[in-house]
Amino acid sequence: MKTSIATVSISGDFRTKLGAIAKAGFDGIEIFENDFLIFDESPRAVGQMVRDHGLDIPLFQPFRDFEGMPEPLRTRTFDRAERKFDVMQEMGTDLVLVCSNVSPVALGGLDRAADDFRELGERAAKRGLRIGYEALAWGRHIHDHRDAWEIVRRADHPNVGLILDSFHTLSRKIDVNSIRSIPKEKIFFIQLADAPLVDMDLLYWSRHFRNMPGEGDLPVTEFMKAVAATGYDGYLSLEIFNDQFRGGSPSAIAVDGLRSLVYLGDQVRREEPQTQLAIPEMPPRSKVDGIAFVEFAIGKAEAPELEALLDVLGFHKHSRHRTKDVVVYRQGDINLVINTDEGGFANSSYLVHGASAYAAGLMVDDAKAALERAVALGAEPFEQARGPGEIAVPAVRGVGGGVLYFLDRGPDLGPIWDMEFERLEGGDTSDAGLVAIDHMAQTVKYEELLTWLLFYTSIFEANKTPMVDIVDPSGVVRSQVVENAEGSLRITMNGAENRNTLAGHFIAETFGSGIQHLAFRTDDIFATAEALSARGFTPLSISPNYYDDLEARFGLEADLADRLRRTNILYDRDEHGEFFQLYSPTYGEGFFFEIVERRGYRGYGAANAIFRIAALRKYLRPSGMPKN
Repeated sequence: MKTSIATVSISGDFRTKLGAIAKAGFDGIEIFENDFLIFDESPRAVGQMVRDHGLDIPLFQPFRDFEGMPEPLRTRTFDRAERKFDVMQEMGTDLVLVCSNVSPVALGGLDRAADDFRELGERAAKRGLRIGYEALAWGRHIHDHRDAWEIVRRADHPNVGLILDSFHTLSRKIDVNSIRSIPKEKIFFIQLADAPLVDMDLLYWSRHFRNMPGEGDLPVTEFMKAVAATGYDGYLSLEIFNDQFRGGSPSAIAVDGLRSLVYLGDQVRREEPQTQLAIPEMPPRSKVDGIAFVEFAIGKAEAPELEALLDVLGFHKHSRHRTKDVVVYRQGDINLVINTDEGGFANSSYLVHGASAYAAGLMVDDAKAALERAVALGAEPFEQARGPGEIAVPAVRGVGGGVLYFLDRGPDLGPIWDMEFERLEGGDTSDAGLVAIDHMAQTVKYEELLTWLLFYTSIFEANKTPMVDIVDPSGVVRSQVVENAEGSLRITMNGAENRNTLAGHFIAETFGSGIQHLAFRTDDIFATAEALSARGFTPLSISPNYYDDLEARFGLEADLADRLRRTNILYDRDEHGEFFQLYSPTYGEGFFFEIVERRGYRGYGAANAIFRIAALRKYLRPSGMPKN
């Protein structure tokens, strides 16, 4: 599978774009004309730069407003084309993208357009060049790839072919199966882009909101399966117009782009096994059976405060690492690891971010296969020096530079808690009825949100939910969830743009993205609240006005409303059932714990977020004050 990306897809000057694209591992680069025109080097020098980076130039684009022009404009379009051909030959590329005409003076007619392309094909053939025709979704006369194909077919010239762009086809909801009958030799190039489903002008949608395949809501996989069915074996290229990407990290966007193409190729290979695309093989997406543990990096002086909080929540000190200052706190199936060791990566993370939940472990069906797939999709493997008797746990770098471990129940990794840790006997082993980690919430910079959604959904057997706006009294936080059908993997991803929000404060004060809260599941939240109260737990105090409104909004029975009010439990309901939430105050720079009970409910209490956030903000120290 040959991969490419258009220079318009990422930020920076041409040199910056070129370096990021090459480093990410692409095979080729589409040169967007404006990126060339604002660059000071000659076409020949640009071509040499590209080849020096080990890349090809499979496409130069775009050539606009060509077909169907009346005279004298028609003659001028051919003159422009000849100048374009000069640049291409100097640069060292043989294919130019001609997009369908949007000029208000353009004349319609398939035969008229075919005649123009036949003549352009003749001119291109004399130079050893090719013409690729693409139907823009907002083209004046041609806005459907089926009409563009009919023009190419009527032109009947070996140097004139079709360029298909997933956005232009899918945004107009054109049947992708119409692609399957197009001869593969007439498909010169494939451009790919996804987008969120929004109702707006096609041109504006395309120019500002495209994203990588798998990051949006369009059926790009179905489009690509139809292309694969033709026997197409050429380049798969990304052409992404996105305001966020234009202001983001060129290297990060390039890495995301390659991951999206590799993941898309893997999906096509599994569903269209006869594809002629040389798609690299990798293990299937990993099944996740739960969050096996979350690990905190913390200093020795600060550890007693966190340990006291865990004790109040009903966790007990279960075991200690045989060689390191690492302790496991357990309740039900929940393992929380407190790492105060003054060596290794955990300590480095603590020195940079302060006390934080820097690592998590997922229980998967095959840990080695999960690592192999993650690395094939561009994840950075994580390793550190192991002491005597320590097990090598497969891991990659995750959100905020933290660590994501993969565990399974096989003979190598299954006994890790017994082999590396010694059981601590005695002490209080009573609990508060917490049985498992319901979900893990990670807060990231908004521009990183798509990156991590693609990261999780491409590696694990999980899907993302639609984006939800979480209202903070100081702004809006964008939130999406990665979850599997079984509910054994739930990760809420919150993208913060404004540092004045609770999420933005967390990122600013901890110097990066990370795990901001953990939600524990109980089977009886009122019994848990009673047990927590007996242990000295002080819940997050919720405004009494919330409960007055809640009672009226849902028509709650007075007894239930009173129980919720007395225990500071929040409530929500959907078509599937009821949801109960109880929160701790913040710990450190905005981290907190949540306790939930689900009675068929599938969501995450988004309607309660504004009330929870307002209450949590009271516990934050003002920004700029020194830390203890």
